[in-house]
Amino acid sequence: MAVSLLVNEVSDLCIGKPAVRSLPLSAAAGDLAAALRRVSRSGAVACVAVTGPARAVVGRVGLADVLCFLCDAPARPAAALAKPVSALLPKDGAGEVRRVDRRASVLEALDAVLSGAQVLAVPLRPGGRKKQLGSGGGAAAGDFCWLTQEDLVRYFLNSIGLFYHVAARSVSSLGLVRTNFLSVRPHEAALSAVPLIRRAIATETAVAVVTEEGHLVGEISPALLAACDETAAAAIATLSVADLMAYIDYFGSPPEHILRAIKAGLKDKGLDAMLELMEDETLSSFSISSSSSSSDEETGRAQLRRPSSGSYGRRSAEEPVVCSPTSSLVAVMVQALAHRVSYVWVLDEDEDCHLAGIVKFADVLRVFREQLQ
Repeated sequence: MAVSLLVNEVSDLCIGKPAVRSLPLSAAAGDLAAALRRVSRSGAVACVAVTGPARAVVGRVGLADVLCFLCDAPARPAAALAKPVSALLPKDGAGEVRRVDRRASVLEALDAVLSGAQVLAVPLRPGGRKKQLGSGGGAAAGDFCWLTQEDLVRYFLNSIGLFYHVAARSVSSLGLVRTNFLSVRPHEAALSAVPLIRRAIATETAVAVVTEEGHLVGEISPALLAACDETAAAAIATLSVADLMAYIDYFGSPPEHILRAIKAGLKDKGLDAMLELMEDETLSSFSISSSSSSSDEETGRAQLRRPSSGSYGRRSAEEPVVCSPTSSLVAVMVQALAHRVSYVWVLDEDEDCHLAGIVKFADVLRVFREQLQ
């Protein structure tokens, strides 16, 4: 019986997961950006926890949050980076982080996600799982890890044979194709997409870039933005959506002609402070890459690479992950997990491959929850 899956505890899904890096509510946004750069370069998931009194987890933030925050006041980036991390947290409860006991059942974790939690914070056993921190020593008291929608979907996929009566059904027949997805046109100003990017962060999805004819040409996701640094806020403030996609595709280190376009746009808008921030960060990045170039050449490693995406989206500038309305549930699950995304765009082949909707992990999990009742 599928119900037998629910005897497992949440801790069973967290085996091998690393402890989450955290910052206090009072930390400056600039400190957060610096911490995110260090996490990204290590190849870890580019997001950190925000903790309050007694290390209570009150939120999760990534570089996309920082970029949106900088775009709220592009004329005063230094002032924005000096504000506390608490100013970056959503005020409407979106993107909720909920703490669950490591002995809680999988069903309790599933219900928490389906009731609105974006991610779950699961305490680690002190002294246990020595490999979770990546170096010697076990987890310290108060350490915790993330449990995401991706983890739960993978858990059910590993026992998909128990759900054979729905696994082979199409996503359209299961009612999983949502038509109320986030979208923007290529010619629109990237700055106009900032509210949509915030919603994408909260809903574990992305913003589709769609032509007037309804064709999907790309996407803007929090994970792709996480490959950049604070200077990407200058690109958002000045470029079109299409040009921003090109900027992101260069892993945040675009060719000179794109940089010139951004600088010209900043000057035209009178955003001198943002221009100064961009030039300072560009020089800093050049210094870092130059100092490591010899060792990189000797080892053959690429200097620029994307961070591991976790539940925030895929790891590289691939084409958007797509399926058709007739794709089976299990095929969509496998496809999404293989590309490390928590959503798949749906193209209608009968309508000249127009973008018909999106399938999200939250809805996939709802199907399994209904089967367990």
